[in-house]
Amino acid sequence: MIAESTDDRARAPSALYRWVVLFAVSLPMFGNYYIYDSINPLNDIFARQLEFTDTQIGWLYSSYSVAAPFMLLLGVFIVDRMGMRLSMAIFSSLCFLSAAVMVVEGSFPVMVAGRALLGLGAEMLIVAVTASLAKWFRGRELGFAFGINLAIARLASTAADRSPTWARALFYPDGADGPPSWRGPLWLAVAAGALCLAGAAAYWYLEVRAEKRFALGARGAVDKLDVAAVLRLPWAFWCIVGLCVAFYSGIFPFRTFAVKFFMDTRFGMLPEHEAREAASYLNSLLPTASMLATPLFGLLADKLGRRALFMTVGSVLLMPVYLLMMYAPVSPWIPIALMGTAFSLVPAVMWPAVPSIVEETRVGSAYALMGLFQQLGLLVMPLLIGRANDHFGAGPANPMGYAPGMWIFSAVGVVGFVFAVLLWREERRRGRESEPRA
Repeated sequence: MIAESTDDRARAPSALYRWVVLFAVSLPMFGNYYIYDSINPLNDIFARQLEFTDTQIGWLYSSYSVAAPFMLLLGVFIVDRMGMRLSMAIFSSLCFLSAAVMVVEGSFPVMVAGRALLGLGAEMLIVAVTASLAKWFRGRELGFAFGINLAIARLASTAADRSPTWARALFYPDGADGPPSWRGPLWLAVAAGALCLAGAAAYWYLEVRAEKRFALGARGAVDKLDVAAVLRLPWAFWCIVGLCVAFYSGIFPFRTFAVKFFMDTRFGMLPEHEAREAASYLNSLLPTASMLATPLFGLLADKLGRRALFMTVGSVLLMPVYLLMMYAPVSPWIPIALMGTAFSLVPAVMWPAVPSIVEETRVGSAYALMGLFQQLGLLVMPLLIGRANDHFGAGPANPMGYAPGMWIFSAVGVVGFVFAVLLWREERRRGRESEPRA
């Protein structure tokens, strides 16, 4: 065998190799997102068969966000000591274990424990994947790579939301007229956990092989969390954090209750299995739109810049959708289309904006910090909405009981718009300061 020359080893990975890496790290993202969203179509089944209240259903999501901040604080040290590929394998294993626990028993404590395990693994898995993209892709490729990665993750959410249709036999093992099953669909989440493990193994192989053949550099490595350095992060970054918290606090908790909301407010006259399929289809339009449009918006932002302006437009689109769904006599397609556009636009430009604002050695910590604050918002919102639904008696007999929760979502949308405007102003100020003086 002929030994590789120094020049061969110093060359950068080919474009094909990097896109293969992108596909590999997207598999854990697919599995991770599927597991998280796998219970969306099951919430009304939990309510009727397992007698869960909306507050308890909120805890299934909030328990994830109780565990996630702990791991985000600890995880940066784990990744720093163990390396990217080993950490990705560990966090993927936690995602798989969480799905396995959820399917064991239909009791509230066991299911909460399973979701907490997912919180321990999923968010740091996302940080590891995101930081690895910043390592393998540079400059004008980065936004498009983020968009493709997010599109694959959204494909998982779409698959989970539409599972009552394509996996109907698991939902209704005794036929459409029989009682629905909560356990059957959760086996699909276990399979998605296995996909996490497969993707982590593929990335391990690709990175080991690349280290022997290419000069990878250090960009994207998740660094140690330096509190003093974090406090010195620029104001523009903190505006992005505020927008991130408000935006995801409106989107994901809404998706938590969306199937139940649509079944009770829009499709109450249909047979149960048809109502669930129709409501799940509406909920799936959000990740479907994001899956298709996010890479395009990422590519557009790479070409044009003006990321803060894009984020402001996305925030404006999101603000009216909840009240339109609750009060306006319009097709639900209109607010869903607005929400889907925002869900595509804001993440496509928000996450790739961080490396352009934060110094290279702090990218990993910045992403972890964004994830930490995001989870604090996602801890509060499902419980707040669930408690509001229970307090006002939201259900098929009282659809207006959902109104207070929709007002809460609208208020959060206004907060996100404020942070987007502040970021836009900061971007314009920085642009003026960088212009040469006459």
